[in-house]
Amino acid sequence: MTELRFSDRAVVVTGAGRGLGRAYAMELAARGAGVVVADYGVSPDGSGSSAQPCEAVAEEITAAGGRAVACHASVADHHGAQAMVDTALDAFGRIDAVVNNAGIYDPCDFVELSVERLQTMLDVHVGGTLQVTQAAWPHFARAGYGRVVNTVSEAMFGGILGTASYGTAKGAVFMLTRSLATEGAAIGIKVNAVAPRAHTRLTDAQMARFADRMPPDAVDAFNASIPAELCSPAVTFLAHESCALTGEVLQCGQGEVARIAVVIGKGIASPVLTAEMIAERIDTIMDLSAPTVPGTQPVL
Repeated sequence: MTELRFSDRAVVVTGAGRGLGRAYAMELAARGAGVVVADYGVSPDGSGSSAQPCEAVAEEITAAGGRAVACHASVADHHGAQAMVDTALDAFGRIDAVVNNAGIYDPCDFVELSVERLQTMLDVHVGGTLQVTQAAWPHFARAGYGRVVNTVSEAMFGGILGTASYGTAKGAVFMLTRSLATEGAAIGIKVNAVAPRAHTRLTDAQMARFADRMPPDAVDAFNASIPAELCSPAVTFLAHESCALTGEVLQCGQGEVARIAVVIGKGIASPVLTAEMIAERIDTIMDLSAPTVPGTQPVL
């Protein structure tokens, strides 16, 4: 198969100073892309700021013969999001794709979750994804081409303790991805997402909450099995011009890739529906042996 190259393409990668974002930026640059390494350099919970991470990655790419510029800005700030896109235009004369990877993680039990704490999570994950994409959208629309790769998480489906705020934010990004896929359908913009499984500073924060449940060597072995680089292929594909998918989510990591989709079961239908009928036929209602997947093509 022909190598997926990004020659003459420009990509903004947020949260690219470390972890997953760094892996994405390095891979895209190695394939010829001009990369804006955008990162605000915060701690996992969103506090602090440093330009060092994004500058270091940009320098690393440049030293390897690639094209990259750093942008020290926050996705949660409208002006910061715009600065990322402007940096791409100034450095490379164009913008072709956005990888919305920036995120924070502040796990806590639901009874401890304040509205302010939730809002901070929403500002970065949802607001950041929206604002960076919105800054790039007019340029994509004029070109009749664009690729957006968002970041969701399996935490949005539950099953992970302490993630009420994080899971809520990622669930919102999932629905934003679907909605933007609908809006972009007629103008050449493909919008998809990844749900990565990788060892990062954010996962360290989660593991620290349950350190007493796993011996250190088991934690180290688990982390070693999910390096960030194993998520790069899925992001690279979704950001490439050959990708025809839109509105989809790929779970990736550990050498695996799988589709994540919300489905609708066949269910039941009756002109006279009662609670008792639902109770009696709940097994049929819950059956997913013949599901349908909602599309993102505009219907109204």
